[in-house]
Amino acid sequence: MQEKQLYTELELVLLLKAKDRRAYSYLYDNYAAALYSIVVKVLGEREESLDVLQESFIKIWKNIEFYDSTKGRLFTWMLQITRNTAIDFTRSGVMKKEKITNRLESDSPISEQNKFSYLSVDHLGLTKVIESLGNDDKLIVDLAYFKGFTQQEIAKQLSIPLGTVKTRARNALIKLKKILK
Repeated sequence: MQEKQLYTELELVLLLKAKDRRAYSYLYDNYAAALYSIVVKVLGEREESLDVLQESFIKIWKNIEFYDSTKGRLFTWMLQITRNTAIDFTRSGVMKKEKITNRLESDSPISEQNKFSYLSVDHLGLTKVIESLGNDDKLIVDLAYFKGFTQQEIAKQLSIPLGTVKTRARNALIKLKKILK
């Protein structure tokens, strides 16, 4: 039986930048479930979710030389790439053709925290932090971050003025910043 290799974040980044395939396999084995949870939060459980995850790992592999440890942790960088890839997919023609319409409350990862059977990234404590926000702020954060809506789309979806969305988003981010300090 082969021993499982463990890498520090620095070692892993150096190996990935050297295009070491074992390091890439390690990266996938150790981070795919957490990143998949982000894809599912943005897209819902769809067949394309695994394709979006795969596309995210390809982007990570191709762009690892742009990762800068002084700007954040590797996981945070990968999470952002994955989230952006999922949001790009939602804005692509594939999802627009289907005109998926779900009630916001039932599709929200915040309102139904235990709904998903995949590995959650809540080890970051994100759910508790977001729960400390008011309902309006939670909804804005959910739509903007997890669903990838623009502020204009949020205003239209909630039938509220764009200025109100901008104010709520700003206030929510200020509150989150204070909580996380």
